[in-house]
Amino acid sequence: MIEQIDLKEIPVLDTEHYVLRGVEEEDAKELYLFMGDQETMQYITPHPVGTETAMQEEVTRYLEKFALKKEIPWVILDKETRKVVGQFRFHKLHLWHKKAEMGAVIRKEYQNKGVMTEVLDVVLDFGFHTLRLNRIVGDIFAGNEGSRRLMERFGFKREGVLRQTDFDGEKYHDTVVYSLLQAEYRRK
Repeated sequence: MIEQIDLKEIPVLDTEHYVLRGVEEEDAKELYLFMGDQETMQYITPHPVGTETAMQEEVTRYLEKFALKKEIPWVILDKETRKVVGQFRFHKLHLWHKKAEMGAVIRKEYQNKGVMTEVLDVVLDFGFHTLRLNRIVGDIFAGNEGSRRLMERFGFKREGVLRQTDFDGEKYHDTVVYSLLQAEYRRK
């Protein structure tokens, strides 16, 4: 029999410079500042959240999915400033099949500064050791070079391209699928 993990609350994860803590309803205002920004969201969705109220509804959905054990949503805080610098989620979480997808958004002024390199280290450890996941997936827009380099640095394997998955009002975007298996993570 496969043992199930029972998370009653979103765990706090620490890195050298950042803290990941469970998203809270009060975070909606800060999250909207960057998740509503078209440029910040260009490699995530062609349709960023449109209002602070819509962001509030999104946070509520994250927490509802957490209660159903289908998602773990965190905000990323800078330890020095306590500023919300990003969001990270394990979504499409399936504890029976032992798999999850990653989703991350980093505030524009913190992009390309090593935030995700530091965060991914602890999140993968949590996913593979605490949750005992077998497979973690990162889906990225084909043009997202920063995320591609990050996936490859951490040993994720490119599985393929999903052609023209998203339309931004002007053109279609391909999605590249990367995955890392627990056995590959252990070897690293």
